[in-house]
Amino acid sequence: MNASHNQSRPICSIVLLLIVMVCGCLPSGDPLSQLDSPILFQGDDSLAFRDPAVLYHEKTFYLFYTLTETEPDDSLFWYTAVSKSEDLKHWTEPGRITPRDQNLNFSSPGNVVRFGDEWILCLQTYPIPGYTRSSGELRYGTGDSRIWIMRSKDLEQWSEPVLLKVKGNDVAREDMGRMIDPYLIEDKDEAGKWWCFYKQNGVSYSWSHDLENWTFSGRTQSGENVCVLTDQDEYLLFHSPQNGIGVKRSPDLINWRDVGDLITLGQEEWPWAERRLTAGVVLDMRHEKAFGKYIMFYHGEGPGKENSIDTFVANCSIGIAWSDDLVTWDCPGNAGSK
Repeated sequence: MNASHNQSRPICSIVLLLIVMVCGCLPSGDPLSQLDSPILFQGDDSLAFRDPAVLYHEKTFYLFYTLTETEPDDSLFWYTAVSKSEDLKHWTEPGRITPRDQNLNFSSPGNVVRFGDEWILCLQTYPIPGYTRSSGELRYGTGDSRIWIMRSKDLEQWSEPVLLKVKGNDVAREDMGRMIDPYLIEDKDEAGKWWCFYKQNGVSYSWSHDLENWTFSGRTQSGENVCVLTDQDEYLLFHSPQNGIGVKRSPDLINWRDVGDLITLGQEEWPWAERRLTAGVVLDMRHEKAFGKYIMFYHGEGPGKENSIDTFVANCSIGIAWSDDLVTWDCPGNAGSK
């Protein structure tokens, strides 16, 4: 028995060597290759999963998103919710971290950053008082929509939201104007200087050293739901126009240029995203051996190509794609290539 077992080892080694020669790598449990659908969270007629924001910490993905829910009496509520996963395939149930209140509707988390000894989550309010599904009316957040942050020591318990006065402390809340979709990033050239990007007049941006006292800095033409990374000594901005995900680059936050093609992945073959593919956020996972790529999370609206209440407050799903170079994108089933 032992002799037979020992004789099998060379054979196994030869088989393994052949696999390496043919595939160019050792067999692995690559999490991305284990995904059988581009959809991570599937919406339905009473639920919408929108606006993903992702943090990878201690081998765990924290996926924050907008959860829009139609209640039994047809009332509509927005929440910021979170789910966790170690492999991108198996996720915890949505955990709501904001209150049930149509006058606030905390939603559209932008990202989570480390600031001092705390985690900071930025998000928006999106008030739509008295909104019901049976109205059939397509309504958006009122002019009272503003941007906020929440704090946490452990990514589990979150503080009450605090308003970001990104126009400066001398500008009253009622005079700040409608603003949504915040995103935080530390300055690439000055440690401790933080920028907040947000949708207002295209995309506007302000800076702060303490996340409390802000200075408005400027704006540029852009779609919504921006995600900003640093890459090759430049700022890399992903944004959402009417459909798809666009990309801009800038060396200084002032001079921006459009780069590449509009990213639409496999939308032409996806009924679940045929109305709109949007809200892309990119996580740089090249340094993580198990992934080794940029990973994009986004949401799709559908089925149907009409912009309606049924593809806005329901039937929205969060999807996934990945890339080696930020130009060619792939996803489960190899449906995405742009």
